[in-house]
Amino acid sequence: MTGHPERYLLGLAEAARDIRPSATGDVRDLMVGRIYEVAGSICEKAVRRDGRAAPDWDERLDSILTSKILGYPIMLALLGVVFWITLVGANVPSRLLASVLFWGEGRFLDLFTWAGAPNWLTGVVVLGAYRALAWVVSVMLPPMAIFFPCFALLEDLGYLPRVAFNLDAFFKRAGTHGKQALTMCMGFGCNAAGVVSCRIIDSPRERLIAILTNNFVPCNGRFPTLIAVSAMFFGTGPAAGVGRGAAALSLLGAVLCGIAVTLAVSWLLSRTLLRGMPSSFVLELPPYRKPQALKVIVRSLLDRALFVLVRAATVAAPAGALTWVLGNVAVADASLLAHVASFLEPFGRLIGLDGHILTAFLLGLPANEIVIPILIMGYSAAGTMMELDSLDALRALLVSNGWTALTAACLILFSLLHYPCATTLWTIWHETRSVKWTAFAALMPLAAACAACFLVALVGRLLGVR
Repeated sequence: MTGHPERYLLGLAEAARDIRPSATGDVRDLMVGRIYEVAGSICEKAVRRDGRAAPDWDERLDSILTSKILGYPIMLALLGVVFWITLVGANVPSRLLASVLFWGEGRFLDLFTWAGAPNWLTGVVVLGAYRALAWVVSVMLPPMAIFFPCFALLEDLGYLPRVAFNLDAFFKRAGTHGKQALTMCMGFGCNAAGVVSCRIIDSPRERLIAILTNNFVPCNGRFPTLIAVSAMFFGTGPAAGVGRGAAALSLLGAVLCGIAVTLAVSWLLSRTLLRGMPSSFVLELPPYRKPQALKVIVRSLLDRALFVLVRAATVAAPAGALTWVLGNVAVADASLLAHVASFLEPFGRLIGLDGHILTAFLLGLPANEIVIPILIMGYSAAGTMMELDSLDALRALLVSNGWTALTAACLILFSLLHYPCATTLWTIWHETRSVKWTAFAALMPLAAACAACFLVALVGRLLGVR
């Protein structure tokens, strides 16, 4: 080689071309596998073990957690447990936080009345901006304070790399990176945090695909809507909660549908706008270890939960103020909110929804948590966002405004697939520094949601589903 290095390299290239057609698998995988085989043989020759070898518990656990038979059910079960802990555990603190914040609303009203503030100023600041902020904080903070620490504990335990290992084959077939499985899981807590976590993907092309498709898994801001609608229209008997079988299955179906759409859109993007070969993903599974619970919980709360909450609060308050203005400024004996809903009504009916639903999602762009309060405000012709006492009362209001099971199914689908919230779009722009890709990240899911709802509504009407 010292005399003719170019001839040696040319020979290697020709040998590689000859070997590639006869290779039965991915050449990169074969090379990595061969490297580990050689390393193992060297270890066997160089290392001497005295006495009986201790059982390798990591290998025994991996034989279960990463197996083709048990790995996926265990993964889904753990994800379900995390969801259950998050949703059930967040109920009490959400109610307590809401009671405190809305008690504060009453004090602000007293203060504005004492100061002699005009009604419009009281409405914009207190009943609009502050009320929206109170709803977002009370709904978002408790679930994030539970989900993110649970997710971080699984990460510190060493289980999340096993999740990436299990799902790597699916994302590889979609032409993307196996680490997208981890960013997708993070999106269940908050899509903005999921977008930020895409930094772990080195390839710019695959990182962009992960960013653009993270919205298709429901975040905790959309879960309240999904849970409420599932319980009211697909639960058995009185809608007492998501624990009922049919409602739970519809919610699980929505989650699985989001994962399927993520893979499908990733596959489509990797073969159209973002073509390219998937990069090599060599994952060395770390050993299991006892998580540092206190450190992990504090870090996840500060780095993730509060970070996302601050961004959400920044955009929720102006949205609340705008919503109050639209609901209280009248033109031709109808509020601006009613005019917007009337304008969107024909298109809403076309895709199985109505104008008030589309208006609620449009004004809920800053934060998905305020979609239902805005919807109640529109149907009740009230001047402020409001919440009803029970799911039974909410169901009665929706049915009186023409809702059917088909409407509920289309709303679940639209809520699952529609554009990201303003916080997530802001984060996408921050990560990509591209107005083009940020706009695409908003319009592409919206087109997918409208197309999916149109097809479901069309099929439902042909079959006579109500």
